[in-house]
Amino acid sequence: MTVTDLEDPGSGHGIPTARPGEPIGSVLSGLAGGDYESVGAVYVVDDNGCLQGLVRLPRLLSAGMQHSVSDVMEEVAPVVAADEDQERVVAMAVRVAEVPVVDENWRLLGAVPSPALMRIQHREHLEDFDRLAGILHDQEVARAAIEGRVLSRALNRLPWLLLGLVGGAGATWVMAVFEEAMATRIAVVFFIPAIVYLAGAIGTQTVAIAVRWLSMSQLSIRRLMVGELYTGAVIGLVLAAVTFPMIYLILGDPRLALAVSLSLVMAGAVSTTIGLLLPWFLWKIGRDPALGSGPVATILQDVFSLVAYFVVVSAILF
Repeated sequence: MTVTDLEDPGSGHGIPTARPGEPIGSVLSGLAGGDYESVGAVYVVDDNGCLQGLVRLPRLLSAGMQHSVSDVMEEVAPVVAADEDQERVVAMAVRVAEVPVVDENWRLLGAVPSPALMRIQHREHLEDFDRLAGILHDQEVARAAIEGRVLSRALNRLPWLLLGLVGGAGATWVMAVFEEAMATRIAVVFFIPAIVYLAGAIGTQTVAIAVRWLSMSQLSIRRLMVGELYTGAVIGLVLAAVTFPMIYLILGDPRLALAVSLSLVMAGAVSTTIGLLLPWFLWKIGRDPALGSGPVATILQDVFSLVAYFVVVSAILF
């Protein structure tokens, strides 16, 4: 959804404006009795309606009547286009009360006031939670997931769960391939839940960072990828350093302890990669990156972490 799709009337009309050379007294007189959707600032425009700056209301009230608007106005930051995604508008508005909207020629179209920003943020959070639960991405579908009939709710959730069932079959096949290894060393099976859980947890953290980056950051995907891979490696090494002595002390098997520890490092790297690249890929093809935070990422992380675990175990123990 873009800025022009907002239902809030303050996003397009009802904001005070003034000319650069207009006296402060004249501006204040014009504000009296005006029906404005937002009065946090007076926007300064030229004769063509192009945005020049703004004067915040406290500054306007404290300025002397002999001054003109140009004496007290400041630069506008941030500014958004009418077709800007509303989620990015909220991200830009962290330090400001409202965000002005301009066209390609910088003509002022309106502003998104604080109440609209709060409603956008609330709606986007609800949508992201729905996607995290594996509910389809349409807003009406997401609302029906809470208020709809039982059959409708089930149909909204089933597609991703069926995909999860396919992923579960893939995980079962991976374990069947390494059945002999598990039968020979039954202790190998003990650590499968821990490997899968930790890989999923690391991946979930990375997905959250990736979705936030896509909404807010100007950092390149390459820099983020390198940083997250290093972070995943450090997390894996710390977990491995804790895991190795525990397994060695409990089971007395240094090779098994080494295999599990190395598997944690690999699982962390794999999960970090999936958790970052999946939302980025969805974003590149024009889909909502929050979809990657749900069952799709979980399926891939589970299967690939199992493959990494059994490959390492087979290489070290057999």
